[in-house]
Amino acid sequence: MTVLFIARHFTYFRNFESVVAAMAERGHQVHLAADREEALGGRELVDRLAARFPAQVTVGFTPILRWGRYRRLAGALRLGLDYLRYSDDRYETTPKIRARAYARTPFFVLALARLPFRGLVTRALERLEQAVPRQKGVDEFITDLQPDVLLITPLIELGSPQLDYVRAARALGIRSALCVWSWDHLSSKALIRVVPDRVLVWNETQRAEAQRFHGIPPEQVVVTGAQCFDQWFDRQPSRDRDAFCRRVGLPSAAPFLLYVCSALFRGSPSEARFVLDWIAAIRRSADGGLREMPVLVRPHPQRMEEWQPADVQAALRGDPRVAMWGANPIDAESRADYFDSMYHAGAVIGLNTSALVESAIVDRPVFTVLLPEFRDNQEGTLHFHYLLQVGDGFLNVSRSLDDHVAQLASMLGGGAVRPNRPFVEQFIRPRGTTVASTPVFVEAVETMAGGARPVPQRVPVWVLALRPLVYALVLAGRLPGLERIYWNPAKRREWTLRHS
Repeated sequence: MTVLFIARHFTYFRNFESVVAAMAERGHQVHLAADREEALGGRELVDRLAARFPAQVTVGFTPILRWGRYRRLAGALRLGLDYLRYSDDRYETTPKIRARAYARTPFFVLALARLPFRGLVTRALERLEQAVPRQKGVDEFITDLQPDVLLITPLIELGSPQLDYVRAARALGIRSALCVWSWDHLSSKALIRVVPDRVLVWNETQRAEAQRFHGIPPEQVVVTGAQCFDQWFDRQPSRDRDAFCRRVGLPSAAPFLLYVCSALFRGSPSEARFVLDWIAAIRRSADGGLREMPVLVRPHPQRMEEWQPADVQAALRGDPRVAMWGANPIDAESRADYFDSMYHAGAVIGLNTSALVESAIVDRPVFTVLLPEFRDNQEGTLHFHYLLQVGDGFLNVSRSLDDHVAQLASMLGGGAVRPNRPFVEQFIRPRGTTVASTPVFVEAVETMAGGARPVPQRVPVWVLALRPLVYALVLAGRLPGLERIYWNPAKRREWTLRHS
């Protein structure tokens, strides 16, 4: 079996490393391709896979790395359609997600969206977007590799250029599948307007999301479990607590609290300063054990700048019972360090991050604080509610720092905490906690490869009829006088103020 696996950048393969390795071990050929460069360690990850399996795994870039004449128009129309999607009543309680889509939508699409009969405008934009030719080189890229299966992740990025791959696969008669990357992608990202032959999801919750938000028939969705979390099951720490605490700079042998930082929405309050307030609340606790408890903070790799101000650094250095430590877990050593931090923790605290889920797998008590200033990142997202509801939820929740501190003190005194196992059984390993998800995922891909090839789809006549309008829009968008009106963010703000 030959598999072409395409991601926006190489770090996306972090959640599929076990899948790629398993396919290579079974003798399948896997080409890993990225749309663009990044600096998060993903290139090193895929290069390690290629070095480990030199006969099975190859690495490269897609043609979308280069700018094409239709790319700007296609992106603008897709961003506009994504914005119109978030105007739906289902997203009334998630204003931050709606605002994120709005901020990226070009001016001329916003102007069209203000016209009456929004439904008709949406359908017209959909038809126009479908008529935009694919990025040059995409069809040839896929044809040259002759894959049995085309896998894509994440596909649901706002304005995603990856729709071109699915359309190319349809035109060429090649099987395709979306590999859902994370627990929030089907509810908080873009609409899947071009549906692959299969959608591989973690659980029944995501199957329902695929149908509810994207209109994908349940029979096209395959539940495999969350393969990216297989690495945390049945794992042993790489060092004992004494050795770990010495490594990170905490008092040896003492149980500690682990705070895991999040990738918050742009414009959110500084989580670093919240963590300082949280530590101060811990130090004010009436419970002596909690008051003296060491704290380990794991910063998020995408928000390191929050920790740079001198007063933040001084506050951290001023408490010898606090350490900030931890790297992006993309290689064996950093993953071992990450697992050890969860394993040896007495409890894990965070706002909204996958680390909360991973801590539930390691079966540590997990806590969060629901504060108004972080609402958009927590209750203002749909996926956060799964942590509260699936399997009756595993998060121990409070709505003030004082109540949160009281919860932690109760836990230390032997008080009950919410169990993790029901959530893990339903959300992470729905086929049973002893059934690893990676083999299930690989078998689903092998089943696709062994099935009948889809019939190549011809370009509809109406698409050809709309092409002159597409060409005209592309040319208009390149005229010096109109370019600013088409794309300029300042024009968008000016127009919004005038029409609000």
